Amino acid sequence: MNSELYLDANATSPVLPAAAAAANAAMGACFGNPSSSHASGLRAKALLDAARASARRVLGAAKGRVLFTSGATEGIQTAVLSALCAVRERRLRGETCGDLLVYGATEHKAVPESLAHWNRLLGTGLELRALPVDADGRHRLDLLREMAPRAAFVCTMAANNETGIVSSLDGIAAVLRETASPALWMVDCVQALGKLPLALDTTRIDYAPFSGHKLYAPKGIGLLYVREGAPYTALMCGGGQESGQRSGTENMAGIAGFGAVLSALEEGGTFRTHAELLACRDRLAGALVDAFPGVVFNAPLEHALPTTLNFSVPNRSSKELLDLFDAAGVRVSAGSACSAARAAPSYVLDAMGVPAGRSASAVRMSFGPLVDDAFIDDACTRILRCGQALAAPNPPAGLEQLESGGASGWLLFDAEGRDCIAIDPPAALAPRIAADLRARGCRLLACFDTSHGAGGADALCELMDVAPGAAPEAVALGPDLLLKAGDAFLLGRPEGASLPPDAVRFVFGAMPNDATLATLALRCHRIGEPAVSRPGAEPLPDDGMHLDPAAAHAYLDAHPDALLVDVRELPEHAAGAAHLHGRAAHHVPLSQLAGQAATWLRDGEPRPLVFMCRSGNRSARAARLLRQLGHAQAWHVAGGLALAG
Repeated sequence: MNSELYLDANATSPVLPAAAAAANAAMGACFGNPSSSHASGLRAKALLDAARASARRVLGAAKGRVLFTSGATEGIQTAVLSALCAVRERRLRGETCGDLLVYGATEHKAVPESLAHWNRLLGTGLELRALPVDADGRHRLDLLREMAPRAAFVCTMAANNETGIVSSLDGIAAVLRETASPALWMVDCVQALGKLPLALDTTRIDYAPFSGHKLYAPKGIGLLYVREGAPYTALMCGGGQESGQRSGTENMAGIAGFGAVLSALEEGGTFRTHAELLACRDRLAGALVDAFPGVVFNAPLEHALPTTLNFSVPNRSSKELLDLFDAAGVRVSAGSACSAARAAPSYVLDAMGVPAGRSASAVRMSFGPLVDDAFIDDACTRILRCGQALAAPNPPAGLEQLESGGASGWLLFDAEGRDCIAIDPPAALAPRIAADLRARGCRLLACFDTSHGAGGADALCELMDVAPGAAPEAVALGPDLLLKAGDAFLLGRPEGASLPPDAVRFVFGAMPNDATLATLALRCHRIGEPAVSRPGAEPLPDDGMHLDPAAAHAYLDAHPDALLVDVRELPEHAAGAAHLHGRAAHHVPLSQLAGQAATWLRDGEPRPLVFMCRSGNRSARAARLLRQLGHAQAWHVAGGLALAG
């Protein structure tokens, strides 16, 4: 079984071995500049011409321009610049050319951003207008029909990168033709290459950008098709390469690599057929249905690429699911790679009218046409393992933190995990909490907000069929007691009927004015970071707490008493345990760290702690929290398991 299964091909793809070999050859024996007239240059020119000829045959573009670019973004910029310069010139000649820049509401952000940029720089003053899509993610042709007579430029996708939805290009072309629209038309074909039939000469499409790295070519190489007779303005001027259409010495290694991929497409036999890809996708979809009860596919499969699935799992966030799959060695994404780091809701799913809860849970799974059956077998097995890990009941947690939108709530469990008290549960998480408590077979003894109704206690009570009420004066939780003291709630082990200050472990709500409590107890906050504080502790600086994997290994060797702690959540740990250079990690989920921190801090001489997680973000939070609580020997593995290997 492979250690890593890459199912994020819509973001990028590995390089085809033949493409890597061709790129290496272009950097070795065939390193010449194709503009040079000597033999080395002529060999490079022959390679360039052969790659372009192959591209023409694959794209069905015997006529028009086919230019090599750095990628789709450059191709989009060039197309937009060309179209808007043409609009400006037509206006100067007094011709009718429209006043709208129309783009699909689910377009890659490179399109509307480029439209706005060049519209502003060129001073064309056109109105940007998003073309809505229907619930299936397909363009509203009825609305395009209304816009088309006023459209100067129309931009649509061949297939969407997040959902895989294939556009009705024939339908769009028919609308433009029937309305006698003056619009130029660009189609982003990045996701189409190798997955959809292309015959550009037979279409009305004026511009079509492509990107090599989406289909097994190296990064930094792309294509732009420009229909014969369509206006063209060079984005870059200089030495006159590409027949003066795109200056700058050609990226011969990239062109050679892309050329090898195009040759493989042309010759056949390398990539799976459309029917075979559909069968692979259906197997993955079936595994998801079996693994995750209630899974919902956010785009109709009958209108989608045979290589893309976009799905949501009820009551689970995209991040939780990505972390879970990553732990199992399955690489998926929550949407466009270009916007993933911003963690914003998917504008694509929003445009389709997908409910916010489903959008927040969306995951994209995509593969390339080079996939084989063994890969799909392995992927299905791991998907099922992820489902089992997610469904596994959580063991008794003692104290568990719930986070949502900068707010924290708390669940208190008895030792057997059968009885529970909920304090300040975030309203957005109420359905998830209720589902988890039912899965654990927990009885909710009390549920209240310390902030007088600002949380989600009433919502959780309703979901758990528990009558809401005022915060209790005292609740027994196994051998512990939760006691109300003014505006504070104290949790500790009672002595008889009383709860001595030195027996209090946690405080919720306001902090009582008690010196003993301030020294020993941890205060659990409702708002802010850190969520836990120790008022009597002197926070320690977090400078130098970051250890790269090699430094962490050396530190653990030098400190045999140190504890390596995996702070990923339980499903991630169940899907794939954490190790560092062969050393197994002790598992304490970040959501349960506060309870364990209290135990560590009460030790006479706290042992060194080295935290790790998937990427280093959660482990950094854990180490920072322990240092702020006064633990001087708290560290974390920067880059986490992703860099530790």
